[in-house]
Amino acid sequence: MDIFWSAVGVGVLLLLFLSMGTWIFASMLAVSIGSLWLFGDFDADRIGLIFSRVLYRASNSWELSAIPLFILMGELIFRSNISERLFKGLVPVTRHLPGGILHTNVLGCTLFAAVSGSSAATTATIGKITTQELKTRGYDRNLSIGSLAGAGSLGLLIPPSIVMIVYGVQAEVSISQLFMAGVVPGLLIALLYSVYIGARSYLSPSLAPKQAATGQSIGQSILLLLPVLVLISIVIGSIYSGIATPSEAAAVGVAATLVLLGVERQLTIRLFIEAFRGTLITSIMVCSLLITATLLSTAMGYLHLPRELAEWIAAQNFSPMLLLVALAVFYVVLGLFLDGISITVMSLPITLPIVLLAGFDPIWFGIFLIIMIELGQITPPVGFNLFVLQSLTGESISRVALAALPFFLLMCVAALIISVWPDIALWLPRFMAQ
Repeated sequence: MDIFWSAVGVGVLLLLFLSMGTWIFASMLAVSIGSLWLFGDFDADRIGLIFSRVLYRASNSWELSAIPLFILMGELIFRSNISERLFKGLVPVTRHLPGGILHTNVLGCTLFAAVSGSSAATTATIGKITTQELKTRGYDRNLSIGSLAGAGSLGLLIPPSIVMIVYGVQAEVSISQLFMAGVVPGLLIALLYSVYIGARSYLSPSLAPKQAATGQSIGQSILLLLPVLVLISIVIGSIYSGIATPSEAAAVGVAATLVLLGVERQLTIRLFIEAFRGTLITSIMVCSLLITATLLSTAMGYLHLPRELAEWIAAQNFSPMLLLVALAVFYVVLGLFLDGISITVMSLPITLPIVLLAGFDPIWFGIFLIIMIELGQITPPVGFNLFVLQSLTGESISRVALAALPFFLLMCVAALIISVWPDIALWLPRFMAQ
């Protein structure tokens, strides 16, 4: 069959299954089998033989072991009082800044992202404290909700990130280098958010009323922040120093979290069971998507779709920047309907060959892709951070989305900055490799 009609057929099949409400992993599995059978004239025996080999290879990757471990670490921290201590520790640090303790949303999410790896977990953990506190203290509701929506998405970009691990496994690039590449862009976005909050509050002081002194010293603040700082140092430090691989660092992080919660007498049987239940559900979802995405990628390869599409785009002589704009629009549209991991596993078989052919660094593209996914986290109708904030605040989804709009635009600015100056993402991996 003609390549064009094969591509159309695959797209129609996928849209058909997704529109029926079929689970995404089941949709990808059905499309993988159906496309080879309908468009590649493969019989059942041949499809089964191909997929049996791919299934074993995809599920037998050592890097995948980091996913449930980082998820478990985030689940344990989510169910502790660490978020409350984070807020109390950051209040004296941020109180004198323009915007006051609104900055606790940005700084709290930035710190928690470095031990969570999940956008939704970061938003929920920090939001369960700050949303009510900021409302009680008279801070502007829209700025409070919007800053939390934007900063919560940093859970995908600041390492350790579950999506980075998924991308690294699929793109066959170093996860450690991806982790390093995410640090500076993540801090850049946090800085843009804080500057925006400060500027808005300076121009309209009523948005962020002055707060009375808490009587808490900087030393006491550091003590409250110490648990998170220690966990960050253990996990990220072990990776960047070369002592541990991401999977080994995840295991060390879980052990350190268990010790910390045990010392603070927060490690109960109930907490342990709930954390394991949450970890099991999320891990099964992520790994199922990864494995079926590998099957879909293999099917696309047998149909020659990625190669033909890449050659067609190359023949159009698009400039690198125009190609990035097209990919950005493509990913933002996907983000309206799908979660980040689903976007990654479904799109990479098509987009990665195109990006490599255009001469982009795969490490850099991983960071660009994650920023695009972050944009999807704060855009309706399927912006997961918006749903988390709706449940935390009781506000309508339209108000939450409108409050997040300035931070969506700031993230677009960050994507433009790293596109013009890619060394912002690549400098740290190169420096650490020396």
